[in-house]
Amino acid sequence: MKRKLTVAISAALLSVACASSDPIQQGAANSSAATEQSVEQRAGQVQRSPAAVAEQRESVFSMTQIMADPDWIGRSPEGAYWSWDSRSVLFSRKREGSPQRDLFRRPLSAGGNGTQVALDSLHTQAYRNAIANADGSLKAYVFERNVFVLATDTGEVRQLTRDSQNKSSLQFLNDGRLSYRVGNDFYAMNLQNGYTELVLSLQTREAPTALQEPADILAREEIDLIEYNQVQRRQRQERFDDQQALAASNTSLAPEPVYLGNNLQVVDVSLSPSADRAIVAVTEPQSWRGDSDLMPRYVTESGRVENQNVRRRVADAKPVNHTLYLIDVNTGEKTELSYETLPGYDEDVLASVREENYAAEGKTYESKKAPRPIGVMPGWSAPEGNIVWNAAGDAVAVMLRAWDNKDRWIATVDFDSESLVNQHRLHDEAWINRDFNAFNWMPESNALWYLSEESNYSHLYIKNLNSGDVQQITSGRYLVDNVTLNKAGDTFYFQANVDHPGIYEIFRVSANGGDIEQLTDLDGMTSYSLSPDETRLLLTHSSPLQPNELYVQEVRSGSQATRLTETVTAEFESMPWAQPEIVEVPSSHVDDPIYSRVYLPKDYDENRAEGYPAVVFIHGAGYLQNAHGGWSGYFREFMYHSKLTDLGYVVLDLDFRGSAGYGRDWRTAVYRQMGTPEVEDLVDVVKWMGDNRNVDVDRVGTYGGSYGGFLTFMALFNEPGLFKAGAALRPVTDWAHYNTGYTSNILNLPQDDMIAYRRSSPIYFAEGLEDALLINAPMVDDNVFFQDSVRLVQRLIELEKENFETAIFPVEPHGFVQPSSWLDEYRRIHKLFETNLQ
Repeated sequence: MKRKLTVAISAALLSVACASSDPIQQGAANSSAATEQSVEQRAGQVQRSPAAVAEQRESVFSMTQIMADPDWIGRSPEGAYWSWDSRSVLFSRKREGSPQRDLFRRPLSAGGNGTQVALDSLHTQAYRNAIANADGSLKAYVFERNVFVLATDTGEVRQLTRDSQNKSSLQFLNDGRLSYRVGNDFYAMNLQNGYTELVLSLQTREAPTALQEPADILAREEIDLIEYNQVQRRQRQERFDDQQALAASNTSLAPEPVYLGNNLQVVDVSLSPSADRAIVAVTEPQSWRGDSDLMPRYVTESGRVENQNVRRRVADAKPVNHTLYLIDVNTGEKTELSYETLPGYDEDVLASVREENYAAEGKTYESKKAPRPIGVMPGWSAPEGNIVWNAAGDAVAVMLRAWDNKDRWIATVDFDSESLVNQHRLHDEAWINRDFNAFNWMPESNALWYLSEESNYSHLYIKNLNSGDVQQITSGRYLVDNVTLNKAGDTFYFQANVDHPGIYEIFRVSANGGDIEQLTDLDGMTSYSLSPDETRLLLTHSSPLQPNELYVQEVRSGSQATRLTETVTAEFESMPWAQPEIVEVPSSHVDDPIYSRVYLPKDYDENRAEGYPAVVFIHGAGYLQNAHGGWSGYFREFMYHSKLTDLGYVVLDLDFRGSAGYGRDWRTAVYRQMGTPEVEDLVDVVKWMGDNRNVDVDRVGTYGGSYGGFLTFMALFNEPGLFKAGAALRPVTDWAHYNTGYTSNILNLPQDDMIAYRRSSPIYFAEGLEDALLINAPMVDDNVFFQDSVRLVQRLIELEKENFETAIFPVEPHGFVQPSSWLDEYRRIHKLFETNLQ
């Protein structure tokens, strides 16, 4: 296993950059002066002062350039997919100077970055999410609300609909028809003659009746007393009975709707390939916000303050339960599928948490069994679908999740007993991962494959439903993701970080198990798409110094990848970016190391008498991986780190406990204690820099946004002196004010576990601030509310703290958009470090 990764620019690129690139300047006068200094230095005629050196470094990495519109870096390919004939690739690229995207096509036999697909041809190329029929001769897809079919023998495209209705859930039925969904109606189209019929209609109301029962005594008396009312009711009943008789006798009419009941919302529906059954999940509708969930916008076109609706807080969360129905499409009958057959459906999984919180208030908690709110896994979390039918349409599997997110079930449906049959339960005392939830049927067998973290790492399993036997297909200290089963059903392709947690390559393995085979060897972050003819891989690959580019590689041992696109600008490539090294920092609390990226000054001297100042960057999201071998989503921060190293700083990015890429135990270490293990890891990396990279540990600063801003607070408040200065950007200060989906996983609900919220929220520890603090707060942030920063500032004022400053950004959301805002924010951060760490 690779234990250390050093990323370097090729010698050729370095020589070109050093020989041909002039420093980027903010003005002609500065450029001229810098050029003169450079010439004099090369001639050995001038010995410059440290201040002059710093000025030169400033000119090489201009903050204005770093924070400019990222088009200057390049416009990388996005969302790449194969052409229907496996001879070309298609991808989107950002339009220069605009957030809009354009579609490009690049034949494998051609050079360059492809050609833009003309607007009048987009409908013939927009089949990225196409579905295929059983023999692969047809592909169907939706473009701009309408349905198209592509013949894979000729490439001919036929438009099947032309209207303004939204269509989804395309599916080839076993009888050759193509079904699609409009609202809660499912249609089936005969592709030979275009005849289209309604197959299933779902309505969220009670079944209609001809007459309503009298509402009260007055209504009853009025009907009994007045003959006119009696006649009207009799005629309505006759019309209703006639319509019912016509519908029952005449097959030319659309089928009767399936009435699901009042005050319900359809969550998900899946029609079987045989179109004789459907699985439907419904819930009682909830507003995503409360009346007081508003965010004022101060800079508006109207010149007046305008309120924007925002999501509710986790403290206001209400349970969500889905009712699951089996629908007989032919009869319209619906049967509720009870969750009582699922193991643990009524467990009090939070009993110990509630006992602890009750005891803290001097109360005693009595645990009782009760049905838990359960629903289908969200579609975005189940890449193969959350309701999956086998090819014949005579078996279906559903992935379910408890609302408390402590359990995930894969269940099949017994059509005879009309009940759920549990096939796999994944229980986690912390929370079920949002990733690694792919599952599907093995072709032509009564078996399911699925991903599970039950071994601590995401791995691939197959369960034979006839015998109940489970076979683990992959194993080891690595993560399996993005699984593709080939058409023959005998080989799985997948992405994994086998040799190093930060290097993702493409592998394959037999469906019978055995050794895995590595197919790519690009050293970095690599994702893939298997070509329709299954002979090639379309690869999206990046390295720390190269944004995403496309490659192609044949699917065979020993094959090498060929690069297809070159979208990075010469200007970006000419810059002497710092080369990060991925290191393993020993943890003083757990056995596994803290993987980190380290950037060193170009003239780094491990024996220098004076230790180097340092900056620690803390990534956001919590569950995210940044110390990897690919291009970072924090590309502005990467460029800023090059600027810092040019000024003599050591910079470190760490994947603290809670980060992605290292398995379940690392991910869930923050359960009920956000900010505790991560700060312990920060203490360890600062000590490591002092011991191993000649850093003056009394001159270390830190910064980060969102979750990184939260951890900046926790470090400064709970470990004063660890960092001389810290900048918290768009920071969380009180988790009870954050959203439900993210926060309740890690801290449960405030009403169940206020201990965890107090333990994890910086606002409760503000009295510990001793070092310099900068708070950068966007005002139209609908993710982490501006109120978070406002409340903490008020707390700091009440505590009479003096060493903090706050900057507000009136037009920015959580992810800054305007280059001027980025520039202002990082100038403030840089000033903080230059003032306190030099």
